[in-house]
Amino acid sequence: MIKPWHFDPERILRGRDIVCFSNDWDGDPLSKTHIMKILARDNRVLWVNSLGNRRPDLSARDLERIGKKIADIARGLREEWPNLHVLGPIALPAFGTMARTVNRIVFRQQVLMAMRKLGFREPISWSFLPSSAPVSGALGEELLVYHCVDEFTAFSGTPEEIGEMEANLARRADVVIVSAERLKVAKEKYNSNIHVVRHGVDHAHFSKALSPETPVHPDIADLPKPVIGFFGLIADWVDLALVRRVADAFPTASVVLIGKVQTSLAPLAGAPNVYLLGSRPYEELPSFCKGFDVALMPFVDNELARSSNPLKVREYLAAGLPVVSTPVPEVEALGLCRIGRSPADFVEQVRAALRDPGPSKARSDAMLGESWEAKVEEIRRAILHTYRRRMLGQAAARSMQ
Repeated sequence: MIKPWHFDPERILRGRDIVCFSNDWDGDPLSKTHIMKILARDNRVLWVNSLGNRRPDLSARDLERIGKKIADIARGLREEWPNLHVLGPIALPAFGTMARTVNRIVFRQQVLMAMRKLGFREPISWSFLPSSAPVSGALGEELLVYHCVDEFTAFSGTPEEIGEMEANLARRADVVIVSAERLKVAKEKYNSNIHVVRHGVDHAHFSKALSPETPVHPDIADLPKPVIGFFGLIADWVDLALVRRVADAFPTASVVLIGKVQTSLAPLAGAPNVYLLGSRPYEELPSFCKGFDVALMPFVDNELARSSNPLKVREYLAAGLPVVSTPVPEVEALGLCRIGRSPADFVEQVRAALRDPGPSKARSDAMLGESWEAKVEEIRRAILHTYRRRMLGQAAARSMQ
């Protein structure tokens, strides 16, 4: 039902109940985390942890994740952030017809129970994951949002059903929001009401790298200079052979990789100047950035990378670092990074970046207009457009009667 305040820009996405289907809340802060924290200032949010986008196997990583999911379910509904409540769902880690039917029934009932406990009415359903398709739109929603920040079908091990679920969700959505122009082109076949809202950055957090009060993290403070750094999940989309080439090209430098490892490290074997520091808290990243001379964005060239909008690039820049990237379209569109178009060129771009190393206020200031608050305002405008579009559609339908 269209209501007058749907057309008041000051009231869009304020005073609402939002059911958000996303990654697990306790993971590293992602775009979804930043957006929902801001929306929780003016709305109530039920954050539903991930159902996953692939079938688990018997690997140690997946067994650990299953154990974590069981513990998450046992914790029940809890408020993890002001006005933001987290639910660990019970669901089958499968995507066939029977599994989707069971999940639609059992998973939906869990979400409805949590909504009743919180007193949610006419919620906005906001999905970042195709796996929510069996439930999104079946909760009495007033609005259905599909917010796509990755090309899910391009992840290794993704079952074919995920593409079908995404298509179903995107077609039914009132609005589709994407983080990259390439994603817009890919999803336009499902929905004509599609808006590009690129990632923002927590500038206040990462610009601490420029503060005299921020020390260089002790784990890299005494490493041989220059320090060439990377942070983020180390998965199969990170070109470790290219990282090794950089390490070999600068044997007196230190190549530092920060993040959880989910792929083979064979390309780095025997490299004496590569330092793998594992996962580190988000709060510590500015102190690592302060010790970096150059930051790397070494993605492999595939559809996943070409459709991505790497959040870490804006974080590197907010910290004032020179960035060298492989040719990812959204990184090139920023116009602020050096682009290596071949392995040899990548090495030369690192060499050029080292002529102006470390955090720079000018580079950091270039990100001042890219705040998450500014991105949420873009989202509000997309929702306002959606309500207006709905009103026009209803008026046209009445005129045809």
